[in-house]
Amino acid sequence: MPRCFWCSEDPLYMAYHDQEWGVPLRDAQRLFELLLLEGFQAGLSWITVLRKRERYREVLFDFDIQRVAQMSDAEIDDLMLDPGIIRNRLKLNAARRNAQAWLALEDPVALLWSFVGGKPMVNHFKDRSEVPAVTPEAEAMSKGLKKAGFTFVGPTICYALMQASGMVMDHTTDCDRYAILRSGRLE
Repeated sequence: MPRCFWCSEDPLYMAYHDQEWGVPLRDAQRLFELLLLEGFQAGLSWITVLRKRERYREVLFDFDIQRVAQMSDAEIDDLMLDPGIIRNRLKLNAARRNAQAWLALEDPVALLWSFVGGKPMVNHFKDRSEVPAVTPEAEAMSKGLKKAGFTFVGPTICYALMQASGMVMDHTTDCDRYAILRSGRLE
């Protein structure tokens, strides 16, 4: 099956590409998970985070937003000793802060989707050179989230979130998933 240029032969990566990436997601807890994982990915490769995702689910209470918001400094200290995750205090503190900011929003899912007008933006990129790292919509999302108290939500992270959650459909036209998503069979 033809896949996007970024997808390696790693079975975990292929499954992520084939089953998750670009599929419109409106579940609050899973969107929150993606937001945090994209923040943990900053400066690293996505496959690094993907390989640690199950451990993150274990130590972050399956991304239960209430529970992450209530994490104590001692719990974060313990997480700094866990080799199964990316041990970065700034990112772990951001996870807690972002959970608190998420809970302060009236409808975080609607807010996130508002930056693309509430429905997936479908791009028709032929190859990797056309796929942007940042868009005006991602810049607006970053600004809006920062204003709401979020951290680790720069425009590049926001665009990666938009791509991963299907707010933006960036499978390239030579990818098998492009035709499937284009047909609307996944939303």
